[in-house]
Amino acid sequence: MSKDIVKQLRNLAITKQLNFLLGSGVSVPAIPLMGSFHDIFGKSANEQLFERVQEVSKKLLTKNNCELADENINTVLCSYQKFIESVVSILNLSNSRQVPKNVNIFTTNYDLYIEKATDQILKKYKLVFNDGASGYFDRYLDSSNYNRTVSYKGLNDNYINEIPSITLIKPHGSMNWEKHNENILIKNEVVDEPVIVIPDGYEASTTFESNHFHEMLRIFQMELDKPQSVLFVIGFSFQDKHIAKMVKRAVQNPELMVYVFGFTDSDSEIFLNNLNFESERSNFIILTPENFDEAYVNKNIDNEHDIEWLSFTLSNLTNILNGMKLEESKDDKA
Repeated sequence: MSKDIVKQLRNLAITKQLNFLLGSGVSVPAIPLMGSFHDIFGKSANEQLFERVQEVSKKLLTKNNCELADENINTVLCSYQKFIESVVSILNLSNSRQVPKNVNIFTTNYDLYIEKATDQILKKYKLVFNDGASGYFDRYLDSSNYNRTVSYKGLNDNYINEIPSITLIKPHGSMNWEKHNENILIKNEVVDEPVIVIPDGYEASTTFESNHFHEMLRIFQMELDKPQSVLFVIGFSFQDKHIAKMVKRAVQNPELMVYVFGFTDSDSEIFLNNLNFESERSNFIILTPENFDEAYVNKNIDNEHDIEWLSFTLSNLTNILNGMKLEESKDDKA
């Protein structure tokens, strides 16, 4: 059963329009979940979370890949880099005549992990990284920049080869986004007052009050409405009601497949409750550690209770994606 699921995931990744939704769980343990913070005298939980994201993002921009002194920050960065590298490998195997050589990565995180990881990958691969910005010295966010492809052509214009591209869309903002008049300036540093959506329970109203955030979510909805698409969700529990509502609407598209990966087996019930689903759908599948062989999960030990428990993280998903070989892709397309 596990082998069938893994093969199916690999097949979908290479033959469909691929989308990822990464939530806060992906940046753990470098950045703890919101529930790990509690109001203390003089400082709210939101302020503590912001300070941690700010601290981590600044450290990411000062060191090279996987060379950070903070072990947790370093571990998470390496995990992101291996994930991005696996995505690029899939794009290089895909057939641009069937699906565009593009992957959309949506993230509710406003840290700079994806940007830092991709910057390292760009040194090794021919890749277009599209964060929606245009400009040279001053780079401004403009959603119209997302719908583009870049290709190489032969010296004699005798062929066109689409270059793999990763599109990054951040509906909750970013630590390097700075408001400039009515626009958002994307900088190469952590700014003092970034344009972000604070997780205070009012994310939906805050997001839709901002034209920029609204546009990010509109693109998210449009991509999921496209035919022959697949969405992989990890580190996200659907507590953000506005995004959960969009996913519920998107599932009505029969050509969309949504796979949600749970950190532990108990997450399945949490996902369904947050979405107000009684059960999974034919095109909405929840996968937890119990659905995979030992090779694709992490074994953890609870020393206090002396029990073993299993978990599934971004590194495990990366291992699944890395298993795609050229021979398999040809067989699946035959």
